[in-house]
Amino acid sequence: MSLDHRQELLLRMYDQLFNDINRHILTIWQSISVSIGAFAVFALVEKNIISMDLASSIIVLLSAWLISHLFDSAYWYNRNLTMIANIERQFLLKEDLKNIHYYFGEHRPVNSMLTHLKIQFALGVGLCGIVLLYHFFTRVVPGFGASFQNFDPVRSLPYLVLFVSFFFIKWIRNNRRKSYSEFLENSPGIKMDTTGILYGVGHGRKERKR
Repeated sequence: MSLDHRQELLLRMYDQLFNDINRHILTIWQSISVSIGAFAVFALVEKNIISMDLASSIIVLLSAWLISHLFDSAYWYNRNLTMIANIERQFLLKEDLKNIHYYFGEHRPVNSMLTHLKIQFALGVGLCGIVLLYHFFTRVVPGFGASFQNFDPVRSLPYLVLFVSFFFIKWIRNNRRKSYSEFLENSPGIKMDTTGILYGVGHGRKERKR
């Protein structure tokens, strides 16, 4: 492959990777879907079509679905950003770390979420928590002190779904983190001299690194 063809290929990859990033960042529809789903489910409860236990379980499941997608979107964003930085290193120079931007000098160290995704994550956790608290005080607390013969196993369904969802989300998060670490190890790109560049919270770190 000639040098011109190589450069053309890299630039086309560069454009496509940015398109993929935009697709994975624009997951706001997932949050909207969960919110609309919550209202729809409770409307069914109001009409006595489904029980509060089932409705709460569905909302917990929807929240878990949203959070799982957010961890996956974070992975694809970070992976594509790494590939973009590797391509930029083929064309940019050390002085471009200050003249253009410093992000291509080092890759994000872990599969951290963008603030945009963290906000949606908070929505999913908050919605799930509110629903479970409401269910607990309206369906579980009134049964305290009652005879065990009156125990209704269906009331525990939302918490069973929460238990299973917790371990599924944990597996997704760990899988995506390992996948990103594997990618960094196998495709680190050209080594850049980042002396004098500070990498902190803006680059996925908790503390600044000199």
